[in-house]
Amino acid sequence: MGPRRKGRILAVQALFAYDFTHCGVSDLTHFSWAQEKDSEDVDESIQNFASLLTAGAIGNMKAIDELISKHLEHWDFSRLNRIDLAILRVSVYSFLFLRDIPASVVIDEAVDIAKDFGTDESYRFINGVLDGIRKALENHESP
Repeated sequence: MGPRRKGRILAVQALFAYDFTHCGVSDLTHFSWAQEKDSEDVDESIQNFASLLTAGAIGNMKAIDELISKHLEHWDFSRLNRIDLAILRVSVYSFLFLRDIPASVVIDEAVDIAKDFGTDESYRFINGVLDGIRKALENHESP
């Protein structure tokens, strides 16, 4: 598993925790819990990338959530599985603010993370929502 994948996973875990605790970004981005849990070290570059994703998604959560809501078909935002929501938030933040990362990479990573952490249907759902957002952004529709 590459460092970017580890960073995305940490960010998803941090956003999942944020949804329940609403603790401060600095508390979430110390990642001391990751050091204790994993046998592999979480090096500084992984922590930096995870911090960027976490802080960015929290700082832009209103716009990100509105964009996600706009692309949910026959589904209510409040009913979203919380791990799926965390994956979507990290991914949409990347779409909007980390333009150097190709959208296809963001979607592939999100789908793989959903297969590992979500329900049996999560990866299909996330793929569909993110593909719709990607197309809208490529067609310069307003987020």
